[in-house]
Amino acid sequence: MRSSKVGIIYNDDKPIACQVAQELDDEFRGRGWEVVLATGAGGILGYATPESPVCHTPIDRLMPPGFDADMKFAIVLGGDGTVLSACRQVAFCNIPLLAVNTGHMGFLTEILLDKLPEAIECLISNNYEIEERTMLRVQILRQGTMLWEALCLNEMVLHREPLTSMCHFEVEVGNHTRVDIAADGLILSTPTGSTAYSLSAGGPVITPGVPVIILVPICPHSLASRSLVFANDQPVTLFPATPNRLILTADGNAGCYVLPDDHVCIEKSPYPVRFVRLRPHEFFHILREKLGWGLPHIAKPSDRGY
Repeated sequence: MRSSKVGIIYNDDKPIACQVAQELDDEFRGRGWEVVLATGAGGILGYATPESPVCHTPIDRLMPPGFDADMKFAIVLGGDGTVLSACRQVAFCNIPLLAVNTGHMGFLTEILLDKLPEAIECLISNNYEIEERTMLRVQILRQGTMLWEALCLNEMVLHREPLTSMCHFEVEVGNHTRVDIAADGLILSTPTGSTAYSLSAGGPVITPGVPVIILVPICPHSLASRSLVFANDQPVTLFPATPNRLILTADGNAGCYVLPDDHVCIEKSPYPVRFVRLRPHEFFHILREKLGWGLPHIAKPSDRGY
Protein backbone atom coordinates (compact mmCIF):
# COMPACT_ATOMS: atom_id res chain seq x y z
CA MET A 1 0.00 0.00 0.00
CA ARG A 2 1.35 3.41 -1.00
CA SER A 3 2.14 5.74 1.93
CA SER A 4 0.53 9.15 2.28
CA LYS A 5 2.59 12.12 1.20
CA VAL A 6 3.09 15.48 2.96
CA GLY A 7 5.09 18.56 1.99
CA ILE A 8 6.85 20.98 4.30
CA ILE A 9 7.74 24.48 3.08
CA TYR A 10 9.78 26.56 5.50
CA ASN A 11 11.65 29.84 5.80
CA ASP A 12 15.29 28.79 6.00
CA ASP A 13 16.27 32.25 7.28
CA LYS A 14 14.47 31.52 10.55
CA PRO A 15 16.19 29.00 12.87
CA ILE A 16 12.90 28.10 14.57
CA ALA A 17 11.30 27.26 11.21
CA CYS A 18 14.27 25.05 10.28
CA GLN A 19 14.07 23.28 13.63
CA VAL A 20 10.33 22.63 13.40
CA ALA A 21 10.66 21.45 9.79
CA GLN A 22 13.10 18.75 10.91
CA GLU A 23 10.84 17.79 13.81
CA LEU A 24 7.87 17.46 11.46
CA ASP A 25 9.97 15.39 9.06
CA ASP A 26 10.79 12.96 11.88
CA GLU A 27 7.18 12.94 13.13
CA PHE A 28 5.55 12.08 9.81
CA ARG A 29 8.23 9.60 8.76
CA GLY A 30 7.74 7.87 12.11
CA ARG A 31 4.08 7.44 11.19
CA GLY A 32 4.94 5.93 7.81
CA TRP A 33 4.38 9.02 5.67
CA GLU A 34 6.48 10.14 2.72
CA VAL A 35 7.85 13.63 3.42
CA VAL A 36 9.20 16.22 0.96
CA LEU A 37 10.89 19.37 2.27
CA ALA A 38 11.44 22.64 0.42
CA THR A 39 12.26 26.22 1.28
CA GLY A 40 9.97 29.09 0.35
CA ALA A 41 12.70 30.68 -1.76
CA GLY A 42 11.45 28.98 -4.92
CA GLY A 43 8.30 31.10 -4.90
CA ILE A 44 10.20 34.39 -4.76
CA LEU A 45 10.33 35.25 -8.42
CA GLY A 46 13.10 37.84 -8.56
CA TYR A 47 13.31 41.07 -10.52
CA ALA A 48 13.68 41.64 -14.22
CA THR A 49 15.94 44.46 -15.39
CA PRO A 50 15.95 46.62 -18.54
CA GLU A 51 19.01 44.67 -19.69
CA SER A 52 17.34 41.31 -18.98
CA PRO A 53 13.57 41.87 -19.28
CA VAL A 54 12.60 38.24 -19.82
CA CYS A 55 13.13 37.01 -16.28
CA HIS A 56 10.43 34.72 -15.01
CA THR A 57 9.76 31.09 -14.22
CA PRO A 58 6.58 29.76 -15.85
CA ILE A 59 3.80 29.28 -13.31
CA ASP A 60 3.67 25.53 -13.84
CA ARG A 61 7.40 25.15 -13.05
CA LEU A 62 7.47 26.80 -9.63
CA MET A 63 6.59 23.61 -7.80
CA PRO A 64 9.47 22.24 -5.69
CA PRO A 65 10.94 18.84 -6.69
CA GLY A 66 8.89 16.00 -5.26
CA PHE A 67 5.70 18.05 -4.88
CA ASP A 68 2.80 16.79 -7.00
CA ALA A 69 -0.95 16.23 -7.09
CA ASP A 70 -0.61 13.10 -4.92
CA MET A 71 0.40 15.24 -1.93
CA LYS A 72 -2.44 15.35 0.63
CA PHE A 73 -1.36 18.69 2.06
CA ALA A 74 1.67 20.85 2.79
CA ILE A 75 2.63 22.62 6.02
CA VAL A 76 4.10 26.12 5.71
CA LEU A 77 6.43 27.38 8.46
CA GLY A 78 7.13 31.10 8.41
CA GLY A 79 5.40 34.45 8.26
CA ASP A 80 3.12 36.00 5.65
CA GLY A 81 5.98 36.32 3.14
CA THR A 82 6.64 32.57 3.26
CA VAL A 83 2.92 31.87 2.88
CA LEU A 84 2.71 34.13 -0.20
CA SER A 85 5.68 32.34 -1.70
CA ALA A 86 4.28 28.88 -0.91
CA CYS A 87 0.97 29.77 -2.56
CA ARG A 88 2.75 30.30 -5.87
CA GLN A 89 4.80 27.12 -5.43
CA VAL A 90 1.84 24.76 -5.02
CA ALA A 91 -0.95 26.55 -6.91
CA PHE A 92 -0.54 24.54 -10.12
CA CYS A 93 -1.40 21.26 -8.32
CA ASN A 94 -3.97 22.66 -5.84
CA ILE A 95 -2.15 21.30 -2.78
CA PRO A 96 -3.90 22.39 0.46
CA LEU A 97 -1.72 24.52 2.77
CA LEU A 98 -1.67 24.66 6.56
CA ALA A 99 0.09 27.91 7.42
CA VAL A 100 1.91 27.96 10.78
CA ASN A 101 3.10 31.32 12.08
CA THR A 102 6.78 31.54 12.99
CA GLY A 103 6.96 35.19 11.90
CA HIS A 104 5.45 38.43 13.16
CA MET A 105 2.05 39.58 11.85
CA GLY A 106 0.84 36.20 10.62
CA PHE A 107 -2.29 37.61 9.00
CA LEU A 108 -2.43 34.71 6.53
CA THR A 109 -1.47 31.95 8.94
CA GLU A 110 -3.90 29.54 10.57
CA ILE A 111 -2.19 28.61 13.84
CA LEU A 112 0.72 29.40 16.16
CA LEU A 113 3.47 26.88 16.89
CA ASP A 114 2.00 25.85 20.23
CA LYS A 115 -1.06 24.46 18.42
CA LEU A 116 0.94 22.39 15.93
CA PRO A 117 0.72 18.98 17.72
CA GLU A 118 -3.07 19.27 17.84
CA ALA A 119 -3.13 20.39 14.20
CA ILE A 120 -1.11 17.36 13.07
CA GLU A 121 -3.70 15.02 14.59
CA CYS A 122 -6.47 16.89 12.77
CA LEU A 123 -4.60 16.64 9.48
CA ILE A 124 -3.93 12.93 9.81
CA SER A 125 -7.55 12.20 10.74
CA ASN A 126 -8.88 14.42 7.91
CA ASN A 127 -10.60 16.63 10.48
CA TYR A 128 -10.36 19.92 8.62
CA GLU A 129 -11.98 22.02 5.92
CA ILE A 130 -10.60 23.72 2.82
CA GLU A 131 -11.07 27.41 2.08
CA GLU A 132 -10.24 28.63 -1.41
CA ARG A 133 -8.82 32.11 -2.02
CA THR A 134 -8.57 33.76 -5.43
CA MET A 135 -5.22 34.69 -6.94
CA LEU A 136 -4.43 37.07 -9.80
CA ARG A 137 -2.36 36.19 -12.83
CA VAL A 138 -0.26 39.13 -14.06
CA GLN A 139 1.50 39.25 -17.42
CA ILE A 140 3.62 41.96 -19.05
CA LEU A 141 3.46 42.03 -22.84
CA ARG A 142 5.79 43.85 -25.23
CA GLN A 143 4.91 43.77 -28.93
CA GLY A 144 2.87 40.62 -28.40
CA THR A 145 5.61 38.77 -26.49
CA MET A 146 5.15 37.90 -22.83
CA LEU A 147 8.14 39.21 -20.88
CA TRP A 148 7.14 38.29 -17.36
CA GLU A 149 4.32 36.69 -15.39
CA ALA A 150 3.44 36.00 -11.78
CA LEU A 151 0.65 34.85 -9.50
CA CYS A 152 -0.46 37.19 -6.71
CA LEU A 153 -2.49 36.33 -3.63
CA ASN A 154 -2.48 39.90 -2.29
CA GLU A 155 -1.90 42.45 -5.02
CA MET A 156 0.11 43.74 -7.94
CA VAL A 157 1.35 47.32 -7.98
CA LEU A 158 2.39 49.42 -10.97
CA HIS A 159 4.09 52.63 -9.86
CA ARG A 160 6.57 55.32 -10.82
CA GLU A 161 10.24 55.16 -10.05
CA PRO A 162 11.69 57.41 -7.33
CA LEU A 163 12.56 60.93 -8.45
CA THR A 164 10.13 60.87 -11.36
CA SER A 165 6.90 62.82 -11.71
CA MET A 166 3.31 61.67 -11.36
CA CYS A 167 2.19 59.23 -14.06
CA HIS A 168 -0.85 58.69 -16.25
CA PHE A 169 -2.40 55.24 -16.63
CA GLU A 170 -5.03 54.12 -19.11
CA VAL A 171 -7.18 51.39 -17.58
CA GLU A 172 -9.43 49.00 -19.50
CA VAL A 173 -11.75 46.76 -17.46
CA GLY A 174 -13.41 44.05 -19.54
CA ASN A 175 -15.14 45.61 -22.54
CA HIS A 176 -15.76 48.92 -20.78
CA THR A 177 -14.47 52.23 -22.07
CA ARG A 178 -10.82 52.90 -21.32
CA VAL A 179 -10.33 55.51 -18.58
CA ASP A 180 -7.36 57.70 -17.65
CA ILE A 181 -6.02 57.96 -14.09
CA ALA A 182 -3.27 60.33 -13.00
CA ALA A 183 -1.51 59.03 -9.89
CA ASP A 184 1.78 57.83 -8.45
CA GLY A 185 0.68 54.27 -9.14
CA LEU A 186 -2.12 51.72 -9.26
CA ILE A 187 -2.91 48.73 -7.04
CA LEU A 188 -4.93 45.75 -8.30
CA SER A 189 -5.92 43.66 -5.29
CA THR A 190 -7.80 40.50 -4.40
CA PRO A 191 -10.14 40.39 -1.37
CA THR A 192 -7.29 38.72 0.52
CA GLY A 193 -5.03 41.67 -0.33
CA SER A 194 -7.67 44.21 0.65
CA THR A 195 -6.18 44.22 4.17
CA ALA A 196 -2.63 44.76 2.88
CA TYR A 197 -1.23 47.59 0.69
CA SER A 198 -4.67 48.35 -0.73
CA LEU A 199 -5.97 49.18 2.74
CA SER A 200 -3.00 51.47 3.46
CA ALA A 201 -3.72 53.33 0.21
CA GLY A 202 -7.35 53.96 1.20
CA GLY A 203 -9.03 50.96 -0.40
CA PRO A 204 -11.99 49.11 1.14
CA VAL A 205 -11.83 45.92 3.19
CA ILE A 206 -13.48 43.04 1.30
CA THR A 207 -14.40 39.82 3.06
CA PRO A 208 -12.82 36.66 1.57
CA GLY A 209 -14.93 34.80 -0.94
CA VAL A 210 -16.45 37.89 -2.57
CA PRO A 211 -15.62 37.45 -6.30
CA VAL A 212 -14.18 40.89 -7.01
CA ILE A 213 -10.98 42.78 -7.88
CA ILE A 214 -10.16 46.12 -6.26
CA LEU A 215 -8.51 48.96 -8.19
CA VAL A 216 -6.88 51.57 -5.93
CA PRO A 217 -5.02 54.64 -7.27
CA ILE A 218 -1.96 55.60 -5.20
CA CYS A 219 -1.95 59.34 -4.36
CA PRO A 220 -4.28 60.26 -7.27
CA HIS A 221 -4.21 63.75 -8.73
CA SER A 222 -8.01 64.05 -8.91
CA LEU A 223 -10.53 63.74 -6.09
CA ALA A 224 -12.69 61.82 -8.60
CA SER A 225 -10.14 58.99 -8.86
CA ARG A 226 -11.36 56.77 -6.05
CA SER A 227 -11.15 53.04 -5.46
CA LEU A 228 -13.21 50.82 -7.75
CA VAL A 229 -14.53 47.32 -7.05
CA PHE A 230 -15.63 45.12 -9.96
CA ALA A 231 -16.35 41.47 -10.75
CA ASN A 232 -13.25 39.30 -11.04
CA ASP A 233 -14.45 37.60 -14.22
CA GLN A 234 -13.45 40.73 -16.14
CA PRO A 235 -9.80 40.99 -17.26
CA VAL A 236 -7.96 44.26 -16.74
CA THR A 237 -5.36 45.83 -19.04
CA LEU A 238 -3.12 48.69 -17.93
CA PHE A 239 -1.48 50.95 -20.53
CA PRO A 240 1.25 53.32 -19.29
CA ALA A 241 0.38 56.72 -20.74
CA THR A 242 3.66 58.30 -19.69
CA PRO A 243 7.18 58.58 -21.18
CA ASN A 244 8.75 57.34 -17.96
CA ARG A 245 9.75 53.79 -17.13
CA LEU A 246 7.53 52.19 -14.45
CA ILE A 247 8.00 49.39 -11.95
CA LEU A 248 5.62 46.47 -11.36
CA THR A 249 5.74 44.39 -8.19
CA ALA A 250 3.75 41.29 -7.26
CA ASP A 251 3.00 40.60 -3.60
CA GLY A 252 5.93 42.84 -2.73
CA ASN A 253 8.67 40.34 -3.62
CA ALA A 254 8.90 40.09 -7.39
CA GLY A 255 8.92 42.65 -10.12
CA CYS A 256 9.65 43.90 -13.59
CA TYR A 257 10.27 47.20 -15.36
CA VAL A 258 7.43 48.36 -17.58
CA LEU A 259 8.23 50.60 -20.56
CA PRO A 260 5.83 53.10 -22.18
CA ASP A 261 4.84 50.76 -25.04
CA ASP A 262 4.28 47.73 -22.80
CA HIS A 263 0.95 46.74 -21.38
CA VAL A 264 0.03 44.79 -18.26
CA CYS A 265 -2.73 42.16 -18.29
CA ILE A 266 -4.39 41.10 -15.05
CA GLU A 267 -7.02 38.40 -14.66
CA LYS A 268 -8.35 35.94 -12.13
CA SER A 269 -5.94 33.02 -11.95
CA PRO A 270 -7.26 29.55 -12.85
CA TYR A 271 -5.34 28.31 -9.78
CA PRO A 272 -6.86 29.26 -6.42
CA VAL A 273 -5.03 28.91 -3.12
CA ARG A 274 -6.47 26.17 -0.89
CA PHE A 275 -5.99 26.88 2.82
CA VAL A 276 -6.49 24.23 5.50
CA ARG A 277 -8.93 25.48 8.17
CA LEU A 278 -9.03 23.61 11.47
CA ARG A 279 -12.01 25.64 12.63
CA PRO A 280 -14.51 28.02 10.95
CA HIS A 281 -12.60 31.01 9.58
CA GLU A 282 -13.67 34.11 11.53
CA PHE A 283 -12.56 37.05 9.41
CA PHE A 284 -13.86 39.80 11.70
CA HIS A 285 -11.99 38.29 14.65
CA ILE A 286 -8.75 38.41 12.63
CA LEU A 287 -9.43 42.03 11.65
CA ARG A 288 -9.91 42.91 15.30
CA GLU A 289 -6.91 40.93 16.56
CA LYS A 290 -4.38 41.88 13.87
CA LEU A 291 -5.51 45.36 12.77
CA GLY A 292 -7.60 46.63 15.68
CA TRP A 293 -10.76 46.92 13.54
CA GLY A 294 -13.93 47.35 15.61
CA LEU A 295 -12.19 48.02 18.92
CA PRO A 296 -13.97 50.65 21.04
CA HIS A 297 -12.14 53.97 21.14
CA ILE A 298 -14.48 55.79 23.52
CA ALA A 299 -15.93 54.87 26.89
CA LYS A 300 -19.41 53.41 26.73
CA PRO A 301 -22.16 55.07 28.80
CA SER A 302 -22.30 53.89 32.39
CA ASP A 303 -25.52 52.44 33.75
CA ARG A 304 -25.00 54.73 36.77
CA GLY A 305 -25.53 57.80 34.65
CA TYR A 306 -22.04 59.30 35.18
